[in-house]
Amino acid sequence: MLEFSAPAATDSMTPGKSGEHTMRETTPQVFLIARPSLDLEAMRAYLDSVGGESWLDRRLAETDGQPNPGEQIVEFAGRVCYRSWEPGLNPNVSRIRTDQREYFANILRAQHGSVLEHANYSFALRNVSRVFTHELVRHRAGSAFSQESLRFVRLTDIGFRIPPALEPVRDQVVSLVEQLEEFQVNAADALGIDEEGLPFHVKKEVTSALRRLAPIGLSTDIIWTANVRTLRHVIEMRTAPGAEEELRLVFDQIARMMKDEAPNLFQDFSRDEDGSWVPEHRKV
Repeated sequence: MLEFSAPAATDSMTPGKSGEHTMRETTPQVFLIARPSLDLEAMRAYLDSVGGESWLDRRLAETDGQPNPGEQIVEFAGRVCYRSWEPGLNPNVSRIRTDQREYFANILRAQHGSVLEHANYSFALRNVSRVFTHELVRHRAGSAFSQESLRFVRLTDIGFRIPPALEPVRDQVVSLVEQLEEFQVNAADALGIDEEGLPFHVKKEVTSALRRLAPIGLSTDIIWTANVRTLRHVIEMRTAPGAEEELRLVFDQIARMMKDEAPNLFQDFSRDEDGSWVPEHRKV
């Protein structure tokens, strides 16, 4: 899990003027919650039938029996394409790249990006705004999304992150968000949403209606799963200078995370002084 550096502390409370409702100031967090999983015995059984056991033995020896799962499945898929486990299995292949980093460097140079789609990673994004999620879900190809639903989850408080551009009017922002939060609580009470015996479908209808009076910048959670090809594309797009500020903040951390998680698959990415993550090989 990584947290971001930001002026506001995560889930801190800012004193409110009324003393009743105080804005919960948030900071986005990223949790890498799932990565590829390998069945090495099944992989060996397949290789035994095609004659490529030496490749697996070499990778296991290099990693003390613990190969990087994302990198291993991508290389496995790539070598299936040319039957390039070892020389002689394919008469057209007289030599093979044994160094894994160089193997992936060639994949990236050749823009053989389809094999990158076999490795998927899942992130839990905590306290990002609905501005953020509205932009994230545009990246549909190679992605899966599960977002906290405000049709079902009632807003008893409104978490909010004040973007740097709004710092000069911080007091007004805090006051406005606190008013909206107070409305949510008072309206739910006036509409009797907590009355004993009230059917769930009525609670859902009222909760759904009340979300229309919440700011688009409120903090929410979303689970995002993406394959490596998609990750490379989105990291490049969403850290570019023209990208939305919060997306640049979050994807800077995702880029750092993936450089550590699968260094060979992101070996051509570098971070510019302006915060952009730029690959040597684009649109792989």
